[in-house]
Amino acid sequence: MKVDWKGVFPAVTTKLKDDGSLDHDAIRKGLNRLIENGVGGVVMMGMVGENAQLSPEEKRTVLKLAVETVAGRVPVISGLAETNTASAEQFAKDAQAIGVQGLMVFPGLTYRSDDRETVAYYRAIARATNVGIMVYNNPRGYGVDMRPDLLEQLKDEANIVAIKEETYDTTRVTDLFNRFGDRFVVFCGVDDLVLESVALGVTGWVSGMANAVPKESVELLNLAVSGDYAKARTLYRALIDLFHLDVHVKLVQYIKLAEHITAGYSENVKAPRLKLEGEERRNVIATIEKALANVKAISNE
Repeated sequence: MKVDWKGVFPAVTTKLKDDGSLDHDAIRKGLNRLIENGVGGVVMMGMVGENAQLSPEEKRTVLKLAVETVAGRVPVISGLAETNTASAEQFAKDAQAIGVQGLMVFPGLTYRSDDRETVAYYRAIARATNVGIMVYNNPRGYGVDMRPDLLEQLKDEANIVAIKEETYDTTRVTDLFNRFGDRFVVFCGVDDLVLESVALGVTGWVSGMANAVPKESVELLNLAVSGDYAKARTLYRALIDLFHLDVHVKLVQYIKLAEHITAGYSENVKAPRLKLEGEERRNVIATIEKALANVKAISNE
């Protein structure tokens, strides 16, 4: 399958049992639910999610489950987060062999590479596989910024095709379009900047909270891309406090709690993360329930 890089691509939560092991049935059910609600693709094991806490075997098991379950209905993209180039190249090869259609690639973990090293890392991964690659640019999270001048050095790698833009600076979106035209597809990578990003030309969104509200997320993006900003703003304002939770350091716990409330899935997380407790949990639940009530009020108007 050739990836059509547009639409909502949820960064799919990794469903876990109480003992921390993979919950195969819940992973399958979660994927079916997202597809039934109209997502454009699925991203397994996002990098600021629990990718780094999974063992190599678990990562490959998640991809096998996804490819089997999705069965070609939408593209399956895999997060790639490794600590060294050799492991990243091997993961890219393994993911392609399993059947994924794309990779969302983070800079090497634990070591903050300089510009030359960062370009060499991405180039090596691109040459290890034939699948399409989305560059995950999140300098706030890990300190490496894939600036336009670095992407310029990678534009000759034909399978580097997309950028998940997460600098939290929407001016970067326009800078990318001005410099590269349609050479790279630009995705919004921040839930609470999606409407702003679409206004600047973005048509794809890697979303965390789309796990909890896939139907509403698809509707929001479709409204904005079609130019119906009046309705899009109303829905965006209803959901924005929920989307703000996606940019917190505990986004995994928050998203899984929201998904538990809306779809009944477990809140289990991989240690050292722990499930939310006490006042923090109550406050997050209140935020989630308020957003859901806001959406219901809109639908009843």
